[in-house]
Amino acid sequence: MKNNNQKSGKTFYSFIVAFLLVFAICAVYFFYLETPSESMDNVIDDTLENKKTLTSDDANAIIDGIHIRTGLLEAEGLMTVVNNCTTCHSAKLVTQNRMGKAQWKATIRWMQEKQGLWPLGANEEIIINYLTTNYPVLEKGRRQALTNIVWYKLEE
Repeated sequence: MKNNNQKSGKTFYSFIVAFLLVFAICAVYFFYLETPSESMDNVIDDTLENKKTLTSDDANAIIDGIHIRTGLLEAEGLMTVVNNCTTCHSAKLVTQNRMGKAQWKATIRWMQEKQGLWPLGANEEIIINYLTTNYPVLEKGRRQALTNIVWYKLEE
């Protein structure tokens, strides 16, 4: 009959082996997953008629009215926005900040003063028109403002 020390030693050894096995599986899973850009390439591959991979020539492909690389809507001024805005940040940052003309102009000035954005010249109006036309201010945000609230005092 084996003593308790031998049994606990085998149990500990089994635990370590199981732990290392799980760790190895997790490491393979996380390190060999596709990166987001590879995932996007796969979406693009499935969408393109000839199933070819995205090349630098296809970087500005527009499918179903969407600029594939950025996700921006196809409209007048698109490439001006792509060339000036997505050089420094994601197009998602642009589209989530729905603003009016005055707010966009103030944001551009802030980027020029604080972030090193170059002078846009005539492109500024093109960019602002594209953004306010295709990504206008939303009428309501995440939730409506609370109104007609009857407040009460919490008792201690």
